[in-house]
Amino acid sequence: MRRMMVAFIALMLLAVPAAHAVQPDEIMADPAKEARARELSRELRCMVCQNQSIDDSDAPLARDLRLLVRERIGAGDSNSQVLDFLVARYGEFVLLKPRFEAQTLLLWLLGPLLLIGGGVALWLQIRRRARSGVDVPVPPLTPDEQAKLAALMSDEAKSS
Repeated sequence: MRRMMVAFIALMLLAVPAAHAVQPDEIMADPAKEARARELSRELRCMVCQNQSIDDSDAPLARDLRLLVRERIGAGDSNSQVLDFLVARYGEFVLLKPRFEAQTLLLWLLGPLLLIGGGVALWLQIRRRARSGVDVPVPPLTPDEQAKLAALMSDEAKSS
């Protein structure tokens, strides 16, 4: 019963939508512009929290960035212009998902290269072991171990 209760609570916590830190006074009057602001806010890193978007962060700097995004949208900037402005001001680090450019090439390719390299190393290790053909000999059971095994097997057969 306790396990079911814990599982139910865990499921309910997963079902709860993520809380957003956007304050009511930040919300734009135009729903379309607000949706754009929310979309952009999810792509921008909080410089204080670093692993949260500014949409999720309660930090004062995140609030300032949210207001800045809404200000730029209100001024008529496109999404890419807003992102370019923030990157020019705070650097590429402000983006949660860095752009695919020459300076971020290693960042984008390092993960897949490590995964491929690990796969190749594993394949070579398996191949080397298969080629060697050396099996580790298993020592035979002692008479005492054989007696214990026979007792366990008979107990298991009786309970089935």
